[in-house]
Amino acid sequence: MNVSVMRENTRSRVVTTAEIQRAAETLLRTLKLPKAELSVVLCDDGTIHALNRDYRKKNKPTDVLAFALREGDGGHLAGDMLGDVIISLDTATRQARERGIATRDEVRMLLAHGLLHLLGWDHRDDAEDARMRAETDRLLAALARSEARATKEPAAKKKPAAKKEPAAKKKPAAKKKPAAKKKPAKRATA
Repeated sequence: MNVSVMRENTRSRVVTTAEIQRAAETLLRTLKLPKAELSVVLCDDGTIHALNRDYRKKNKPTDVLAFALREGDGGHLAGDMLGDVIISLDTATRQARERGIATRDEVRMLLAHGLLHLLGWDHRDDAEDARMRAETDRLLAALARSEARATKEPAAKKKPAAKKEPAAKKKPAAKKKPAAKKKPAKRATA
């Protein structure tokens, strides 16, 4: 799987690009899309406002946009390329504050939501909205389980301490043979 995460016009560090990449990869595995290609852009309100205005004709910032490559003319040519998920960290931070949750959790929810849009999910009516919310919740639960396992793995992966082998028993030193008595050297005579 190929996930690319970039920052565009944002200084916000509420989440790291590595964290979002790991989350996206987990979501793709959960969706059984091991070969998928995905681009995620973390940006500010100004950037997402311009995109929302230009592509959706809505002259305001939004929280997440999804640009699916598998839709429209030529969509059948996209292969494993899903498209782009654009997330405004400014809006995510405001929404998280309003909901009383961590911004990190809001960004992850927006990532899952945007990814589902790339796969054709929508929420045009109450029934679609309920199904999409349920699928988003399922993905977030899988992500939480994956992270819980990952935090336990380092301890489990540690090699057990090497067992100290009992010190080899020393063999009793071989008894030395008594030195042969030396005969007195002959004295030289003059």
